[in-house]
Amino acid sequence: MTEKLLSPLRTRPWPERWLTRALGAALAAAAYLLCLPWDLRNRVQSADSVQETTPVTGVGVLLLAVALLLLAAYFGRRDALAWPLLLVAVPSAALMYVSLRTHPGPPDGFASAWPLAWAFCTLLIAAAVLVVAAVARQFRADLADLADEEFVLTRVCDV
Repeated sequence: MTEKLLSPLRTRPWPERWLTRALGAALAAAAYLLCLPWDLRNRVQSADSVQETTPVTGVGVLLLAVALLLLAAYFGRRDALAWPLLLVAVPSAALMYVSLRTHPGPPDGFASAWPLAWAFCTLLIAAAVLVVAAVARQFRADLADLADEEFVLTRVCDV
């Protein structure tokens, strides 16, 4: 069973491959929806207060980061390097975009700053996913065998 769960996806039948990828994207979206509130706007503490609080908690962000990085490591080990980016980072970025777009902030000087916040968070998530996927990819047995074979072939050709 472990062999089936950890073998490269390119060796699996196409229905299993696409079902695994769809499940991964659904898990990434579910993790985002469970860990972060849908409305990301800051709110005033009370009616006459000028200080704002955010509904986003540090624990929620940490749990989301752990969930996304675990998914990135899993798909980085099992699939091509671009798939973790598409399956893990894109659902989170899309949900964040929709959330920020549908819940505009108050009409102050920072009402149009949400695209910068979205771009920064998307870049951060994508970079972390790619780094973790690349590191996890180094632990694939088929790539290690391929690298050893290429090393032996270059040594033979040099002689």
